[in-house]
Amino acid sequence: MNITRENKDALNAVVTIAIEKEDYAEKVEKTLTDYRKSANIPGFRKGQVPMGLVKKKYGKAVIAEAVNKLLQESLEKYLSEEKLDVLGSPLPQDQDSIDWDSDNFSFAFDIGLSPKFEIKLNGRRALTHYKIVADDKFIKDQITNIQKQYGQLISKDVVSDGDEVTGVFFNDEAGIESTTTLSLEKLKGKSNVKKFIGAKVGDIINLKTKGLFQDAQDLTTHLKTDQAMAKFLDIVVTFTINEINTRGLADLDQELFDKLFGKDAVKTVTDLKEKLKADAEKQFVQQSDQKLLNDISEYMVENTKFKLPSEFLQKWLQTAGEEPLTESQAKVEYEKSEKSMRYQLIESKLIVDNKLQVNLEELKAFAGQMIKAQMAQFGQLNPSEKEIEDIVARVLSNQDEVKRMSEQLTSQKLLTFYKENAKLKDKKISYDAFVKEVYGK
Repeated sequence: MNITRENKDALNAVVTIAIEKEDYAEKVEKTLTDYRKSANIPGFRKGQVPMGLVKKKYGKAVIAEAVNKLLQESLEKYLSEEKLDVLGSPLPQDQDSIDWDSDNFSFAFDIGLSPKFEIKLNGRRALTHYKIVADDKFIKDQITNIQKQYGQLISKDVVSDGDEVTGVFFNDEAGIESTTTLSLEKLKGKSNVKKFIGAKVGDIINLKTKGLFQDAQDLTTHLKTDQAMAKFLDIVVTFTINEINTRGLADLDQELFDKLFGKDAVKTVTDLKEKLKADAEKQFVQQSDQKLLNDISEYMVENTKFKLPSEFLQKWLQTAGEEPLTESQAKVEYEKSEKSMRYQLIESKLIVDNKLQVNLEELKAFAGQMIKAQMAQFGQLNPSEKEIEDIVARVLSNQDEVKRMSEQLTSQKLLTFYKENAKLKDKKISYDAFVKEVYGK
């Protein structure tokens, strides 16, 4: 057997594997001997079929199977030993012309090579690292929401701003008849709210479904229709008012504090504000970190320049999925996934160059921390090390869980690396201002 490589350029190469009869003959002979022992051919006793007849009947198929297996093993071994960083999978050239009656064979494979590049994490422009704070307005709104949630419903005759209205959404043609309770605060636009203000029990209000709620998911919830339908629903529905209520605000007393946080964990309104602020800002860190990860990912893709073997990758995409793609479909798919491919290459290089790989001991420790936190939520505050070890072992036997946790831990390592090495500027900002600046809401 002889394996050679021709580098067409920095990103493309052809690997040729020449296989001679002596490379596969012994394997073929053994397989045919086994076939002869069990062959059931009319006119011959089992095990007494002439080898010539066995070869004539099965020889070509056995040779093809042996050669293809040897070919696959040899190619994988070659790529590994040569430490070739390939993209996609090797693509065989013109296998239809193979003459299986021959003794010697030659196979050629196109391969796409990973590009060489340098990552510049520190550019001229500093990236914003948001420090989101729970300001007084946010805390005040949180307290009001809590008071409403735990307050008592008070029946009313006429709808006013902030009320909850129970009634029936109806449209005969669309098959909609849904009894629901909605808060006017969730409606989108002053014109929709205005239709309810001053209305009484028994009144019927006409509403357009498009742009009815601030959160599109609420349309699915209140009309009890599937999400796909709600996304494109643009009709007029009626809403018949059956009941009008407002929520009286719950008292900020010890009974409410204990219900929210456990006995005597919070004793005063000042304690409540501090607790809400600390809990909220802990959650804000996750949002800020995710925004930073997204921004750095975008920055690296835009500022790390390298070429890809695009023609090879488009050919590879034609056969890589469950369903084959046409040349034009593969081109579209490549254009959609090119950015993701580039980031995966950049991320992989960062992880390898900076030794950020996740090892088994780190994964065990990470799983143990997660399990302890989950057990604490159910009141198990002091589990034994043996209990934790047994649960960790069960969790790590699930490959899906291992993959999920490995990705989480890798993201944490990358985030720490970025915070220590990227050029960042801190920006202190309220939550409302953060949402408006980042999401435009």
